[in-house]
Amino acid sequence: MFEQAKLTYDFNALEPHIDELTMQTHYGKHHAAYTNNLNSALERLPELQGKSIEDILINLDSISDASLQKAVRNNGGGFYNHNLYFGTLSPNGGMEPQGDLGNQIKNDFGSFDELKKTLTAQAAAVFGSGWAWLSTDKDGKLTVTSTPNQDNPLMTHGGKLTPIFGIDVWEHAYYLKYKNVRADYVNAIFNVVDWDKVAELYLKDK
Repeated sequence: MFEQAKLTYDFNALEPHIDELTMQTHYGKHHAAYTNNLNSALERLPELQGKSIEDILINLDSISDASLQKAVRNNGGGFYNHNLYFGTLSPNGGMEPQGDLGNQIKNDFGSFDELKKTLTAQAAAVFGSGWAWLSTDKDGKLTVTSTPNQDNPLMTHGGKLTPIFGIDVWEHAYYLKYKNVRADYVNAIFNVVDWDKVAELYLKDK
């Protein structure tokens, strides 16, 4: 049975960039529902017991039942994506990445500012609900992509890309505070990104 990643900060700790009510609703309702629905779907798929969520998402085509595959795709994606999202935010975030990650960002994007512009553009371009992603391949090269709904690069690139940071642009991530102005939310989220945590994920997955 999968469990939500525990928050390391209070619901109000990301104020004023992400408000307390949004955190309570996003983590306590939406993320909890994805987790519960994933576990319910997996109860009907005993062959997947003991597998990691990464393995399950990379190999969705192994689920022959179309309705169960859809349930695992949507809810497994929601579970994994939100664990990553909440786990890479911090009230002490917002600093520029350093070390290996900082160097790779300069190699692949020219500068940290250019990475932010690229991520912001991808987030703005998502039609409807989805995500903008910073991912790494096994050689350590960084790539920015976007996906609809609760898809992520594990699914879309067959495990060749591993996301290390994602910007949730579903309306439930920002509408209570930012209304329909997605751009303000995307700009604000960079103030609470824990780049040290992103760097840990980068070193783990490269």
